[in-house]
Amino acid sequence: MHATERTTDGADAVEFLDDPRRWNRQVAAEIAGRLGIAELSEPHWAIADYLRDHYLSNGTVPWEGNVCRDLDLPDGCIHRFFGGPIEAWKFAGLPDPGEEARTYMLNLEP
Repeated sequence: MHATERTTDGADAVEFLDDPRRWNRQVAAEIAGRLGIAELSEPHWAIADYLRDHYLSNGTVPWEGNVCRDLDLPDGCIHRFFGGPIEAWKFAGLPDPGEEARTYMLNLEP
């Protein structure tokens, strides 16, 4: 896929949604399939809602420790349920956070 191409759900070539308003549970399930997440549970949805609320309110990437603590989930919850923060961000239907934030997220990968 070329950088200007979009999937049917509006994701760009690296699978970030260009418009977070296009996100819904069906779109999230399609993204999860592309990310290799076979089974979705309540923590998946809670993390996605948290990421969306935080980003749409603040325009920033929250610290993983805050996400897990605020949702009363175990430390490392984003890695446990998504494999890493970039995958969680994509699942939550959020746009490309930019090079600096992507680098930050990649540095959190195990």
